[in-house]
Amino acid sequence: MLVAKDLKKYFGNVRAVDHVNFEIKENEIVALVGSNGAGKTTFINLISGYLKPDSGKIYFMGKEITYLSPVARTKLGIGRSFQTPSLFENNTVLDNVRIALLSIRRKTGEPLKPVDAYEEITKEAQEILSLFGLLDKADLYPTQLPEGDRKILDVAIAFSLQPKLLLLDEPTAGVATKDKFKVMDTLTSVLREKKSSALIVEHDMDVVENYSDRVAVMHSGRIIAEGKPQEILEDKNVKSVLFGR
Repeated sequence: MLVAKDLKKYFGNVRAVDHVNFEIKENEIVALVGSNGAGKTTFINLISGYLKPDSGKIYFMGKEITYLSPVARTKLGIGRSFQTPSLFENNTVLDNVRIALLSIRRKTGEPLKPVDAYEEITKEAQEILSLFGLLDKADLYPTQLPEGDRKILDVAIAFSLQPKLLLLDEPTAGVATKDKFKVMDTLTSVLREKKSSALIVEHDMDVVENYSDRVAVMHSGRIIAEGKPQEILEDKNVKSVLFGR
């Protein structure tokens, strides 16, 4: 599905992504782990188009996308959520999803009319909220949601783009310990149901071990290990890199 070949991105003397070769298969959830400064977010930014590589190639569904814009990649089926949710705080939960759908359908430039007039858009937004367990909170505002539900809403908005591949940057960051499994249960359940793939940047090893099919470990801009969660997290070299032991 996604293939990165010899991908490189330097910032002066900092080798943020250093000749990385990487692949994500269809219907696969991959966790990308590493210490702060390992290059994880830079790698995500290269895949999503927010940064351009110094060299190397990126392919998605057999098509080269190395220099395509983020919007063009979105249209091909790459969605993204960010570590800090980007929500319309003055609009309801339902309207947040409806706004995303209206944008996708290119309705935002039409003559002004009430959003409730778009019955099909409203129905689709409600179905998305139901899928993510947020339908009962449709009339609330994002500021009224706990952090876990804000994260889920952010992913629901990204999912309204109907992505084949979803890039998730620390979906449990800032979420209370008791809520992190609810967040991940919801996200992975939807991913499995819709047969979408995901690349998840994550620091929480409980999340990595319980919710990923494969783990890739990044260090100093390079992928130093890949494999099944349990075998990777028990690897002595990986422990040294991640935990300093």
